[in-house]
Amino acid sequence: MPTANSRRALKVGVLAASGALLAGVSGAAYFARHVVVPKYSRREGLEVRAVHTNGDGSLEIELPATAQTRAPGRYSLWFEQGTGHACLGPVVGSHPDRNSVVRVVERVDSGDLKQASAGIWSGYLYSKPEQLGLPYQDVEIPVANGVAPAWTFDPPAGVAAPKTWAVHIHGMGGKRAGTLRGIPVARRLGLTSLVVSFRNDGDAPPSYDGRYNLGQGEWHDVEAGINYAISNGAERIVLFGWSLGAAIALQTAALSQSSSRIAGMVLDAPVFDWRTTLAANAKAAGLPRPLVHLGFTILRSKALRWVTGLAEPICLDSLDWLARATELNKPVLVLHGEKDDTTPFEASKKAASLRPDLVRLVEFESEGHSLEWNVDPDKWERSVEEWFYGLPLTGSSPEQAGAQS
Repeated sequence: MPTANSRRALKVGVLAASGALLAGVSGAAYFARHVVVPKYSRREGLEVRAVHTNGDGSLEIELPATAQTRAPGRYSLWFEQGTGHACLGPVVGSHPDRNSVVRVVERVDSGDLKQASAGIWSGYLYSKPEQLGLPYQDVEIPVANGVAPAWTFDPPAGVAAPKTWAVHIHGMGGKRAGTLRGIPVARRLGLTSLVVSFRNDGDAPPSYDGRYNLGQGEWHDVEAGINYAISNGAERIVLFGWSLGAAIALQTAALSQSSSRIAGMVLDAPVFDWRTTLAANAKAAGLPRPLVHLGFTILRSKALRWVTGLAEPICLDSLDWLARATELNKPVLVLHGEKDDTTPFEASKKAASLRPDLVRLVEFESEGHSLEWNVDPDKWERSVEEWFYGLPLTGSSPEQAGAQS
């Protein structure tokens, strides 16, 4: 028979185990909710140490020296709770004693940069479409819960009624402006560009549950954009997807009733498999693997939808394009940085190895996520041009002939 002391020890052990189990379940629930609950603001964690005015009135900004702030290329800084935005050029100096770098400020689009104390490092070189200096229109696309705002950019003069349109899809927690980096090359190729918004991005109407579906539901809004393009003369579509937008593009190409019109996809820092991506992010955050797998179970479970607020569970299998690689049937150009700290480069590498007949991978030396264009826009755009001219349906298209003339 157990003694009183052993019974007390057992009770303490059971309580401790129960507490640990409860903590684990709570952690998994938090992880699952964190994945699907939209976030419309981010912590401004990058210190602005100084903003200097030169004799000619130009500005320079001093920032802590990190792998990203030292990286070559052009970037931007969001500040003042997302209301301020500045475009940053190359590094022009450093202060080793303060562990800081100095970069050119190419322009300030909004806000008072001189008063900013912190901001968010970003690849959004353009925060508004007019900054491209190209003609565009605001349009509205009918979607499930109303109308979603979008922009259209016409091709250069002399390219009459292009039959191929580019549909640009932004990433998670972002806005349409993030895709504006892809507009100039699409325009040079003679394409009309449609920049769409989708449910729960803060521009388009929210879904009924107000939750991200990781591409499982958002593709319907992209299909609505394709329908808009077709109704305005498009015969072929090229999807440009960034991060989550790439996952949405893959679902659209597989499920849309207009899939036969999709000629190919340009995917920047794509999510080919959410398990791989989320597990990598969780590992970087120090979350235990069992907790992460429990979080996956919550996302997949119909009975546990109350935990996440999802109207329908997430079918992670249907979003796994590494496991479904044999089902890919469109040419895909993947533009991805080897040091991506959010979406694992290895997934893109695996996709290219699984389907070398369809998937072309171009590697970049960018620091961070979805910054491939920023570090080397010439390489990014040249890769898109070379890939586009190799598409089977574009060899003799009127818009291509116009773009090359």
